Amino acid sequence: EVESDILRRVRTLLRELDGHHPTCQCDRGMLRWTLHKKIDQNPSNSPVLVKILVKELERAERGDFRHYIIPLLHTLMYTLIKDPCIPDELCGRVYDFCKKLLTLPKPFCTIGLDYAIRLKMERTAPGMLYQRMVISEQSLKSDPYPYQEKIFIFADPELLSEAICNALVTDTEAARLSRSPRVCMGYVIIHAMQAALGEGCNVSGLKAMLQDMPTSDVESWFRQVVAAVECAGNEASMDRGQHAARLEEIYHAVLSSWQAGDAPPGGPQGTPLPHPNISFHLWTEDDQLWKELVLFIRPLSQSCEPDCLSQDLDNFEIQDIISDCECCEQTRFSVLSTDSGIERDLPVAVEDSFTPCSAETEQSRLHRKGGIKKKPSPLESVAFLQAGCNGPTAKSPAKLQRRPGIPLDPAAPLQRLHTARIVLLGDDRILGRLAQAYHSLRKRETRRVFLTPRLNLQFYYIPVVTGQPDTLAVTDHSAAGQEGLCEVAGYLGRADPWYESNINTLCHVIPKLATMPSSPSKHLVTDLFITDVISYYVRMGIQPVCFQVYAVKIFFNDPAQDPAEDVFLTELRTQVQESISHRELSMIKKKTPLDGPGLDFTVTYRKVVVSDRAKELAMSLRSTGLVMKAIPADETEDLVCLNVNITEIVRINNLSGRSFSAVANRLKTRDIKIRSTEQRPFTVYLDKDSRRAYRNVISVEVSPCLEPSYCLQKTRTMKFSLHETEDVGLVKYMPKSLLLPINTFAGVIQ
Repeated sequence: EVESDILRRVRTLLRELDGHHPTCQCDRGMLRWTLHKKIDQNPSNSPVLVKILVKELERAERGDFRHYIIPLLHTLMYTLIKDPCIPDELCGRVYDFCKKLLTLPKPFCTIGLDYAIRLKMERTAPGMLYQRMVISEQSLKSDPYPYQEKIFIFADPELLSEAICNALVTDTEAARLSRSPRVCMGYVIIHAMQAALGEGCNVSGLKAMLQDMPTSDVESWFRQVVAAVECAGNEASMDRGQHAARLEEIYHAVLSSWQAGDAPPGGPQGTPLPHPNISFHLWTEDDQLWKELVLFIRPLSQSCEPDCLSQDLDNFEIQDIISDCECCEQTRFSVLSTDSGIERDLPVAVEDSFTPCSAETEQSRLHRKGGIKKKPSPLESVAFLQAGCNGPTAKSPAKLQRRPGIPLDPAAPLQRLHTARIVLLGDDRILGRLAQAYHSLRKRETRRVFLTPRLNLQFYYIPVVTGQPDTLAVTDHSAAGQEGLCEVAGYLGRADPWYESNINTLCHVIPKLATMPSSPSKHLVTDLFITDVISYYVRMGIQPVCFQVYAVKIFFNDPAQDPAEDVFLTELRTQVQESISHRELSMIKKKTPLDGPGLDFTVTYRKVVVSDRAKELAMSLRSTGLVMKAIPADETEDLVCLNVNITEIVRINNLSGRSFSAVANRLKTRDIKIRSTEQRPFTVYLDKDSRRAYRNVISVEVSPCLEPSYCLQKTRTMKFSLHETEDVGLVKYMPKSLLLPINTFAGVIQ
């Protein structure tokens, strides 16, 4: 009966992927959540669920239902991570299936390889995936695995209602209070013991013992367990039996002083997977994202005084952030060095001695200490900038040449121990703000590197629409109301059915839960559902979809006003200004009457052709406005392309007189220039946001936004190669365009 019920739930999940939505609309997006919650309530059913999912995966492969594979695999891996009692035989079948995916195209081979690597470690050291996830998400101190993660939820208070913001603040605060470092360390110990020892682990006795222990003792056993699991996972020679024997020693040592002694082991008991570290932020400042990331890398507890770091953040100088605050700066002694730093100035005896020497002798010969390190210039930091570019066009740099016999400098680039997962709540307008902030962050990192070598940055997007009318998309007849505000979410849902099923359904669920009337069960529902879904998304959403960011240069009617530069992600719209000055009105009256509504424009653009050859075209027309769409209507279309719709006004002469009609012109381009030939201004709106409007505009230039590190290195190369037009040297191996990656469960499934 249990197996048939679980099979029915899994089949319902698969039918939803085919477009057969549940009869009750309130169940949309909750099928996966209810399935996992049912298993959490009765952990003994986990092997049954895993067995069913493995059979469905094999059936999907035989029947060529590829769109089932990734959702089933994510559901299966999430169950394997949470449950410690999955038989090794089932894990082996999943591992063999993941290896079969390596013969399929992306994203199947990418996800299959990632999960195959994880499963191999899990089979050698059971409980390793759970342990690493809890340590990183809770920022538990651990030398064998020193990684930390944090989830930042950003919401624009002008786009979301106060009720939604308050509900999210309440939920994240409740999730934070429900976990503590001591409790999470206990979870790691119990899960590792149960995964390694199976039925031989007395879970009830172990829980009681850990609850009665002092915190220092819990930390001590936690460090021993983590060291044992990490050692087993990293050593290829260690097998599962040796790992179990090592943990059994620790297990008996933990229970040696427990006096209750005769409690039976009992059946399988699950260990909760605590919610990750989540913080909620109202996005009120343009540079707030950068500030929060800097505070994540260097918390206030590690800074001398909060006022010192706050002052550094306000100065916007990373140099001040990296350097120690004056209030805690230790005394530093200057050492006079006679070493010029030039290798040929070394003593002859050292230079001529090419006898073999040990690595320690070689390092000590080249080691200098006590000197004051020179701060690197931006041009010396390009290697760090390459690592920070997430674009898929990035290539591996050429191997650096070095003299034989001299080892590379042991000072390798800093290891990225921190992962910031940025979750955006809202519609396309908040993604436009994200594109602005990301471009600003990349420019800041180009000038002086700080976050790039230390931080792994991941972006996630959850669409939420509250029906506010403050948008330009509502006035567009081609946009069906609120759907016009979520073009990015619509594209991601078409590209990834699992994203559509689990995330896009939250578009209207979150506002409903936030506005539910007060009841005893309201807090329970919102806390379990919204926080759980966000946690599942950031844990399993590992495949990015990269969107091209476009740069726009805006010229104004006033020659004394400097041109403005900005970026947009989804849409640029122009509109003829209704308010006209008296001087412009007199000029219009002097012109030929009955020219029709709108303005005369000249449009110069580079046509997109299949051969990707540059083809410059120009046209003159009269138009009431145009719309540039950067998000295609079909997931198979090129993301690096603008779909431009121009409303042209055509004059028609007939017997009844002169009339005008509107004709839609459509073109595809990557670079376009638009200019008003009448010197009459128009208004430009970016990313459907009325707050990002530019008035009195006379000309606009749009092109794909370039990666700031590429521009810097290109400028440096041009200084030495004035006649070179193509990329040479290091520039060839750097990503050229600035792409904004948004994580989904599968990426783009062709």
